[in-house]
Amino acid sequence: MNGEKLIVPALRDSLSVISDYVKEISQKAGLDRKKSNNLRRAVDEIATNIIEHGYAHQKGQGTVELQAKLDQKALTIYLEDTGIPYDPTQQPTPNNLENPLSERDIGGLGVYLAQISVDQLIYERIDNRNRNQFIVYRSMNYPNF
Repeated sequence: MNGEKLIVPALRDSLSVISDYVKEISQKAGLDRKKSNNLRRAVDEIATNIIEHGYAHQKGQGTVELQAKLDQKALTIYLEDTGIPYDPTQQPTPNNLENPLSERDIGGLGVYLAQISVDQLIYERIDNRNRNQFIVYRSMNYPNF
């Protein structure tokens, strides 16, 4: 990977640092505002779930690691943790998306929004680590960082 690694404690206070990292990397990759915002939304949702649920049994003890890879085709953000195994790509699409919020079941919407906010969301479990890959395709006119 060719981007700087960010390691933060698995605390809600770290979400703003994660957001700033993704924003900076998105700018370096030349993503337009919409793609950048969508990528930040997707990473924020999964990072929040990691902090709130993946490390629920060890509040504040874990870390969340991010690293970026940029090539001519895409920007990929790798988000890794050692929390409880969870594959967001297996989350079913929420029912009744066309209904008002007051008529929908609670839960699942954030993961769904993360999935549709990037070109690809890939999950792997490697060596007792969760790895989420957020892939956003980019234009070919920007230099690598």
